[in-house]
This record gives sequence, C-alpha cells and structure tokens, in this order.
Amino acid sequence: MDWEDLRHFGAFATGGSLSAAARALGVEHATVARRIAALEAAIGLKLVDRRGRRLLLTAEGEHIARIAERMAAETLALGRFADGARLDLTGEIAISAPPAYAARVLASRLAAFQTGHPRLRIRLLGDARFISLDRREADIAIRLTRPTEGDLTIAKLADMTFDLWGSAAYLAATRPPDWRFIGSDGAIGGSPQQRALERWALTETTAFRSDHAEIQLALVKAHAGLAMLPTFMTDGEPNLARARPEDAPLVREVWVAVHSDLRNSAPVRAVMDCLREI
Repeated sequence: MDWEDLRHFGAFATGGSLSAAARALGVEHATVARRIAALEAAIGLKLVDRRGRRLLLTAEGEHIARIAERMAAETLALGRFADGARLDLTGEIAISAPPAYAARVLASRLAAFQTGHPRLRIRLLGDARFISLDRREADIAIRLTRPTEGDLTIAKLADMTFDLWGSAAYLAATRPPDWRFIGSDGAIGGSPQQRALERWALTETTAFRSDHAEIQLALVKAHAGLAMLPTFMTDGEPNLARARPEDAPLVREVWVAVHSDLRNSAPVRAVMDCLREI
C-alpha cells in the first residue's frame, strides 16, 4: 500500500469532495480519484460509493478515514518534533496574522529581522480566521482572541485600541443623526469592534460592510461613513478624526501562539523574540 494513496483518500474524507481534496493537496481532482482507486485496489475494499452525483464514504471508508486521520496527525507531530529540535536559524517559518496588522505592523519588523537572518525564510499570511497549528497551517499565529484549544504556548504581545473614525470632511458636513456606518463582515463580522459599532449603527444606517480593515479605511477616506478602526491604521492620517473623542476606546489584546512542540525550535524562538519587541 502506498502512503500517498492513503493521504489523498484522507484529504477526500476531510474535504468531502474530490475538488476540496485537490485544492488542499495542490493537485488535479483526477489525481485524487486515481489515488483513491489505487488504495481500494491495494486493500481490496470499496471505500467510496460512486452511485449518484455525490461520492460518499462506505462504512469501510469511514473506518479507513479515521485511520488516515490518525496517521496524518502522527506525521505532523513527527514534523513538529523534528522542527522543534532545530538549533540553526534556517528553513521556513509561517506566521498567520490579521491582514492589516500583518501589513502595517509586522511586515517592516520582520523584514529587518530576516535581513539579519538571511537563511531563514518567512511566510507572512494575512488571515483573520482561526487556523490550526496542529495541522501546520502555520507555525506561529497572531490573533486578537486568546486561543483556548490545543497544546499551545501562548503569550500576550500588545493591546490594540479601536475608535470610531471618519474623515474630517465627512464629520464637518454630516450631523450625528445622519451618520452612515461601515460595518464588518465575514470572519470579523462578529468581532468586538463590530458589536461596538452596533451601539450607534442600525441596519438601515450601515452603508457598507467589509471583511477587511484596509477596505474599511479606504471607505472612510472616501467619505462613505464611519468605521471602528484600530489606531495603528489611523496614526499618521491627517484627514481623519475621531467621531466620538469623549468615548473610551475599545481595547483588544493581541496574542501570539505556537504549538508547544515547536517552542524550543531556534527559528521559532528567534521569531517569537522579534514579535515580543512590538
């Protein structure tokens, strides 16, 4: 039996379709189908029911899928253990962070850090969703909510403050009863800053919604309304102003997490030290 066949089948079982498995593995969906057929031939079991328009796991397929999941988890654990023992500052480190924070706060600092460690490659991923450090979707995750699940080593990096911002021209020309608002959507649709905005914004007064803070900022600068924005984005913007300067800002904590298997890795420790200086 070929492990790659089992890995492709496991991706199919996890994703629920050939196309989802193909996207996860970076291959064509025909390759996934061929690998699954090869696995069935090798072990003499029918794993997928191909009747109808949907491909469904058979009872045997569900059992093999659980085995594949455990094997994949152990393979990832082996990789984390090996990487955790690394003593040299080489290889690649993947860092996941909210997109605006990655662009405006992390990028310049990590660029200077990497210049001092040219053999270390960094993948800086802008992502607001929760990613899995167990599945090595990233090595280090920066989030605005303290992670509570998984075997993680966690530290607080900073506080991030949010205020209600608008363009100075918009605020000068628009009375508070006529304010329009720019809300959050997608992964940040249920965020504390969105809930804070809803203290003033009704559905009918929300002119725009966006899942990216950079887009919200662009709309504010285009005089489209008011948005809850972090001050690291509004600092140095002379044409913006707080809409309610008398209100205390919303404060969110910035957390960094790494899988505990990697906490002793020299590259991870070096990057974590760099991040703690923010």
